[in-house]
Parts: sequence; structure tokens; C-alpha cells
Amino acid sequence: MPTIQSKLPGVGLTIFTQMTNLANQYQAINLSQGFPDFEPSEKLLSLVKKYYAAGYNQYAPMAGVLALREQIAQKQEALYGVAVDAATEITITSGGTQALFSAISTLIRPGDEVLIFEPAYDSYRPAIELYGGKVVAIPLVAPDFQIDWHFVRSQVTSATRMVLINNPTNPTGRVWSAADLADLADLATAADLFVLSDEVYEHMVYSGHVHQSVWSIPKLHDRSFVVASFGKLLHTTGWKMGYILASEPLMREFQKVHQYTVFSANTPVQYAIADFIADAHEYLQLGSFFEGKRNLLQAGLAGSKFRLLPCEGTYFQLLDYSMVSDASEMDFARQLIVDHKIATVPVSAFYCNSLNQNLLRVCFAKKDETILQAIDNLRSI
Repeated sequence: MPTIQSKLPGVGLTIFTQMTNLANQYQAINLSQGFPDFEPSEKLLSLVKKYYAAGYNQYAPMAGVLALREQIAQKQEALYGVAVDAATEITITSGGTQALFSAISTLIRPGDEVLIFEPAYDSYRPAIELYGGKVVAIPLVAPDFQIDWHFVRSQVTSATRMVLINNPTNPTGRVWSAADLADLADLATAADLFVLSDEVYEHMVYSGHVHQSVWSIPKLHDRSFVVASFGKLLHTTGWKMGYILASEPLMREFQKVHQYTVFSANTPVQYAIADFIADAHEYLQLGSFFEGKRNLLQAGLAGSKFRLLPCEGTYFQLLDYSMVSDASEMDFARQLIVDHKIATVPVSAFYCNSLNQNLLRVCFAKKDETILQAIDNLRSI
């Protein structure tokens, strides 16, 4: 048998798989992995059944069902005031992560450098490294995770090709400010960089904060990919449905990769989603829906030994446990599962150097009864 030379020698099971496996082993409440424990809309499920039964079961067009792309274009223009060409600037993907991976493979060549902001979603680094790219991590630290743009600019070299951002940000729950996006636009323009913007939590924004897509910023529009997720939008993470936006020249190159990876996404589900999101209320109410769950968790932990960091967006809340334990984040997360039957994620797992700040990430995309039980478990510590 030939010797296997791993292209990702430092990569094992993701932290989400590790924590979920432990949660299952110890029958713990799973607030680690970012998925809902409630069902999607019955209306949506009925639409999927309708299109399965009607025979929409063969390949969709490579770029996606046009009816769905047209609904996305209308959504983008209504929310961000930017016209989108449904025929040439949208591709339906098999989830947000596939869109990210294919965008990275479209742009990154051996030796290219990519700026990312840590703590960061764990798929970014391996995708960049698989294509010979070099990750340049910009560390952001608690409690506010503010960006020092002077430092960011100092990290740009002649090899820098792209900046990858996540807004709203997993795991911090931070929403990028207009000032940060303006600084990003100035940086990308001055250094002639591409931007890959992971905006899968765009509708989960709270407390008066507003999500601004990079596509609404003229300096960034033509040099950016924007990734979105129907899994997050519709509580259907297992369907692996997403989409990506880009100007026609960028999208043409993206589709060269996309057509040889997945070619096209699930056909009947695309038709069902197109019908479902024609009613904008189905996604515009997500902010208030999840804000209610965030508030339930925060109220339940008020006065406990866990300090809650600000959560402006996403469906994740960070907990500071420094008043409870001085154990490392990984050790304490394991202890919570074994001794207290609740699974979280150590925020150190989102940093390349495993920076320990006594922080855990919990997912509140759960039934109210799940959140209330988790509160009881945490308050008992």
C-alpha cells in the first residue's frame, strides 16, 4: 500500500463532533453544535413533499433553480438596496461550508496569504491550507473582540490575496460595525484584495444592531464573495443548502469549480424554498425569534457565577466561567459534560494557538424547555 502523506496532518475530528460525541455518550444536553432541536415549518415540509411527489427529482441547473435565484435577488435588493442579477451573480450550493470551500479553491493558489480573524469557524484554515495558501490569523480577544486595523494593515504583504470575515461572528456573537466595514473596504481597495464574507447569520441580529452586507458597500461589491445558508435561515441544517453571491466575473470562475465538485444542489428542496421565502415574513421574523431565546438564556443565568459576554448576533452566547473554575477551557468543557450533563464548546478551539480565556460557547437555537434545563444544570454548579 502506498504511503499516505496527509495534506492536513494536524487535523482530526472537529471540536463540534468531539463535544457532540461526548454529549451522546453521557446523555448530556447538547448546546455545543450549532443546530436547532426543533422542527422546521410544516409549510416548508409540505412544499418539499409536494415537489418530491411531483417528480422534481433530477439534476437542477448547475447554478441552481432559477425561481430560487430570483427570490434571493429580490431578498437582497429589499434588504440591502443592491440589485443582483439572478442569472449570473447567484449560485445555489450544498450548504454554506461548500460555498466557502469552493470560493477559497477558486481564488487561492500556493503561496497566497489569507487574513482571517480569530476566534474563527474551524473550516476556514484547512480549506486555505489544502490549496497551498497561508493563513495569517488576526487574534481578537475578550471581552469586546475589537479589531485593531493598524495591526491588520501591518500584516498585509505582497503575497496577501484575500480577507475572510464572518459577520455576524461565530463564536463571539459580534456584529461588525459600519466603521469596521469601512476600514475593511479601505484595506481591500488599497491592497487590491478579494473579500470572502461568511454572512450565514445575517438575520440573527439583536438589540438594535443592524447587519450590513459587504455587497452593500460599493468599494467591496466587485471584489467580494458573500456566503449565506438556508440551514440557518430555515432551521434545516441537515439539508445542507446555501448560496453564494458574486459579481459575474467572479461567479464565472466560481462555477468552474462548483460544477466539478457538487455540480448542483437538491432539486425539489430548491423549488420548495423558492415558494417558502416568497413570503418575506418567514425570514424577517428570525431576529425577534432568536432574540427571545437569547433573552431567556441570559435572564436565567443572571446572578449566576457565569458572566455573560455581549451577544449582538448569531445564535451563540459566550460564558465566562472564571468565577467557577481555573481549569482550561477544554478540561472544563469535558467536566461539564461528565459531571453536569451539559455540552458546550471551548472558545480556545477557535484559535490556532488554543488561547485560553475561560470562555465557553453555548448554542441557544433550542426549544425553550431545553434552554431552561440547561440553565438549571449551569446554575447548580
